[in-house]
Amino acid sequence: MFTGIITDVGQVDSIEQRGDMRIVLKTAFDTSTIDIGASIACSGVCLTVVDKGEDWFSVDASEETLSCTILSDWRKGSTVNLERALKVGDELGGHIVTGHVDAVGHIEAITPEGDSLRFLFEMPGEIKKFVAEKGSITINGASLTVNEVVRTDGRDFFGVNIIPHTQSQTTFGQAKQGDRVNLEIDILARYIARMNEEG
Repeated sequence: MFTGIITDVGQVDSIEQRGDMRIVLKTAFDTSTIDIGASIACSGVCLTVVDKGEDWFSVDASEETLSCTILSDWRKGSTVNLERALKVGDELGGHIVTGHVDAVGHIEAITPEGDSLRFLFEMPGEIKKFVAEKGSITINGASLTVNEVVRTDGRDFFGVNIIPHTQSQTTFGQAKQGDRVNLEIDILARYIARMNEEG
């Protein structure tokens, strides 16, 4: 379980295709406190630490994970939002995040708005009912507030504002129009929708 508060921006150091994809990530985390088998959210994907060194850890991504996330886009040097798993008693600064990606979207536009940047994301229609104005959504592992939800020419979009602090502390400061992103809907929205379906 995670909160969507990014605590390090790591970097892909190497990628090796085995039976699964082995990814080595450089990090500022104190790796002496990371156990083998620990869960770390890597741009919103909950992955298991399988090896580590002084300033790196490695994870394996299965074909299933690659098919439903943006991990296949990563290359040596790609930057990655990182968050360690929540401990009981930790502050819940964002919202409850599972690290299970629901869909892949992409950045449709980035527009300056004051000191912030307004990001417009296209989302698949199947998650639209879970995305609400002023609700929470996880984008590449970061807990963000939805400012608008719009449908144009048969396509579904939502917008968020990225403040300067978030730009500097996450990968959003380097994001570009057209980039694909991992999306996780708010778990509360998922359960409310399920309850409504059951009547």
